[in-house]
Amino acid sequence: MKIIISYPPLNNSKGCATLGQNRQFQYFNKPTYIYPVVPAMAATLLSRFGHEVIWNDCLAQGWDYARFLEFISSEQPDLIAFEVKTPVVKQIWAIINDLKNLTKTDKLPKIAVFGDHVTALPDETMQNSKVDFVLTGGDYDFLLLSLAEAIRNNDFNTMEAGIYYRKNGEINNSGKFKLNHDLDALPFMDRELTHWKLYAFENGNYKRTPGTYIMSARDCWWGKCTFCSWPTLYPQYRKRSVGNVVDEIGCLINKFKIKEIMDDSGCFPTGEWLQGFCREIIKKGFNKKVYIDCNMRFGVLSAEDFKLMKKANFRLLLFGLESANQATLDQINKNLKVETITKDCRLAAKFGLSAHITVMFGYPHESYADGLKTLSLGHWLLKKGYAKTMQATMVMPYPGTALFKECQEGGLLKTLDWDKYDMKQPIIKTVSMPEEKIAQLIKSMYKISYNPEFIFRKITSLRDFDDLKYYLRTAKRVFGHVSDFN
Repeated sequence: MKIIISYPPLNNSKGCATLGQNRQFQYFNKPTYIYPVVPAMAATLLSRFGHEVIWNDCLAQGWDYARFLEFISSEQPDLIAFEVKTPVVKQIWAIINDLKNLTKTDKLPKIAVFGDHVTALPDETMQNSKVDFVLTGGDYDFLLLSLAEAIRNNDFNTMEAGIYYRKNGEINNSGKFKLNHDLDALPFMDRELTHWKLYAFENGNYKRTPGTYIMSARDCWWGKCTFCSWPTLYPQYRKRSVGNVVDEIGCLINKFKIKEIMDDSGCFPTGEWLQGFCREIIKKGFNKKVYIDCNMRFGVLSAEDFKLMKKANFRLLLFGLESANQATLDQINKNLKVETITKDCRLAAKFGLSAHITVMFGYPHESYADGLKTLSLGHWLLKKGYAKTMQATMVMPYPGTALFKECQEGGLLKTLDWDKYDMKQPIIKTVSMPEEKIAQLIKSMYKISYNPEFIFRKITSLRDFDDLKYYLRTAKRVFGHVSDFN
């Protein structure tokens, strides 16, 4: 079978859509491209089972819609698969319907979609488009293979649980999705098939390029934050073995000359797994060849962990700060004390690791004074050099999250027009904060880059040409983010 895994062209009047494997969707004026690990694994699995696979990322390749339609028409695929996020689901519905009307021949492509939005609301997409299949859950690499084999063998009774389909004009499904797949059994991703170089340079996380992504686990071992949509995909946490991940890193170093690796697990494994991983990286000498970045949670690493991670050549640790207000952290079930934020940022800086902090503004019950408190803590951490970089976003209540349910039941949702869940405007009615102040706080967060103390610290921290190039790239992205929230 010929199968296309595609990111089609999307509305670019708002900027570049950050769709692929992204937990918080935004349109960026300065594009950034995340290597979508699970879709890339789907392509790899399908190819290993003898299917002809075409990777088609129109967003990263800069294709327009006419070229995309011409490409699909000429390739005549048997199956097309799209990743879907809430702010673009209506666009994807329209694209699906266009593709179903593209040709009058007998060979119309089957179309499947996957992602957190359609996992939360599978029937909605079945009802609002001519899609053939909706894959639910986060192991859509395994599910897409199962679906392709069922189509090839014309035996839909063999499909794994978690797939919605049409039968005799009715919407059916193969049962509740299961996360029972052995992650160590997966092959290493075919990065050439999936055009890894499209994502190797235009990414704000990398200090050195080329860089790439891996996932040591699916997805976050806490997995209870009320705003996060990925527990919808991964309600259970699973991790690969240390040896399996280290072997993949060795392959990336030796075969692709990768200089920086971002692990995109919702939270990197900790405890004995982390310590064993660091020791194995050091033992093999990989710490002398590649930087490692990862998502991490505050409050779980000891001073010895930070020290060992630095020795293993971890560089960037991405922490979700979210808010400087304890009441908010408790309400969003962050399992975090405010005082731990400063403590861990200090420890990271002490051992030479770069802490990246993420904050959000627009929580339903936060006041403007609460927002200023978060702004103040974020600025202080950055000015003092305890945090090195940051990201500020608007709180978005994605379907399937506890936050969405809370806001829906409390009458706090301004709209159910999914197009507007793109972080260009508040969706949640704030009780104590004027709406216009939310974007103002976000822009103010980024304007730390103009602060003399922050600039001086950056200049005095330069150690090599890589540092200079990295900070220049980062500065361009900061200016872009300020305009993102105009």
